[in-house]
Amino acid sequence: MLEKQTFKNQDLVLKVSENVDPRIFDINKYEPFLDALCREREYQKEAIRVTIRYLLGGQYKNLKELAEENYHQNPILQEKYATFEDFVKNLQLPDKLYCSLDLATGTGKSYILYGLARIMLAEGAVDQVLVLCPSTTIEEGLRDKFHTLSADKTLRDLLKDAGAKILNPGIINATETIKRGDICVENIHAVYKHVKSAIRDSLKGKGQRTLVLNDEVHHMVSSTKSELKKWKEFLLDPEFDFKYIVGDSGTCYVKNDYFADVIYRFSLRQSIEEKFVKSFYYATEGVPKNESEKFQWIYENHKRNKKKYYKIKPLTILVTKDIAACKRLTEKWIKFLADKEKISREKAREKVLIVTSDSEHKENIPKLKEVDDRRNPIEWITSVSMLSEGWDVENVFQIVPHEERAFNSKLLIAQVLGRGLRIPQAYKGEQPVVTVFNHHNWREK
Repeated sequence: MLEKQTFKNQDLVLKVSENVDPRIFDINKYEPFLDALCREREYQKEAIRVTIRYLLGGQYKNLKELAEENYHQNPILQEKYATFEDFVKNLQLPDKLYCSLDLATGTGKSYILYGLARIMLAEGAVDQVLVLCPSTTIEEGLRDKFHTLSADKTLRDLLKDAGAKILNPGIINATETIKRGDICVENIHAVYKHVKSAIRDSLKGKGQRTLVLNDEVHHMVSSTKSELKKWKEFLLDPEFDFKYIVGDSGTCYVKNDYFADVIYRFSLRQSIEEKFVKSFYYATEGVPKNESEKFQWIYENHKRNKKKYYKIKPLTILVTKDIAACKRLTEKWIKFLADKEKISREKAREKVLIVTSDSEHKENIPKLKEVDDRRNPIEWITSVSMLSEGWDVENVFQIVPHEERAFNSKLLIAQVLGRGLRIPQAYKGEQPVVTVFNHHNWREK
């Protein structure tokens, strides 16, 4: 039996040449803009620099050329892939100027996407930018962030000083025709042929002059859902002939395999060490296995979090493997709360929010926007491991994988951990700790 090989993700990141002729492209003129946009987050600046060098440096015609350069220079890639042809088979879009950026959840990927869009427009390398997201929740969050950044006069003035060819882009969605200078932020479903939107008509034949940014791009490459497979089909559609394509994700995995096209990585470990996100405490000692005792342990730890982080209202997420299991757990937890706190079932139900893709819980997803508010009674969120992006909730201080089977890949583990990473405004400058109720499956991965 062949021994399974293991590789460090950092060793698989593709290096982009720094030897760019400044007459072709000079990133230095955008340094004041990057400083104002990213502030102390140096990793965001570097992610933008590396990506822009790749897209505009003139060194590479496509991802395949970058991959070939790295394959011959990196013995670890040669060890992982027996031949260069094997390596190419693992590249999603080898014939495009395509790449992925790996940045831990909570590290501000939206700033990087915005920076890339503004510089590509400022350079006149593209006429418009299309930003695609896997859900309406993420779409709304990104568009709000882009509107806020576009209203920043300092950022505008710094781009003007850099000689921007397009200075004031419109931030729109696909209900409007995409015009020159627009940044269109949309749910991926708007690009499908059977959906009526302005995207297909606006961009037909304009792919060479369009930058496509894909948020949470692991959906494009790892989803088993036929609808999301259309994401990749859209990017490859000759009707558009897109040239510049960038994806970002905090979970760059196809199951347990790391993406083959990452050009920049800022890992969860780095983001914790540099205190940009919360730290994790893996509860391994004295954690009961009996369900009744486990519920008691979770409840007592939640109470400790309420006392320790008194400036805000701490939340606990309990995660299951599927919707049916989530419904069962929710009812059990409501009964437990009612008995424990000697309150009615109705009062206990007000403290628990179930979030799944089931149509019966559809109205609960928008409620996530309000759960950090002290006046909101919700303290407990029950969810399914698959439904794990687009939550911009800061007050998560305990994550409970209720069943080990809910976390059968590095992708799912990283996604769910991501729900607890963001630091609440009241604790900025500090590094709070989120408790993870441990399973053996967590410890290994």
